Amino acid sequence: MGNLRKKRRKKISKHKRRKHLRANRHKK
Repeated sequence: MGNLRKKRRKKISKHKRRKHLRANRHKK
């Protein structure tokens, strides 16, 4: 499960890195 989540995060980061940058920081 951890690997799948990491892979999905990388894809989103590449596609919507600027918009997801703030959301990612809040999620962590």
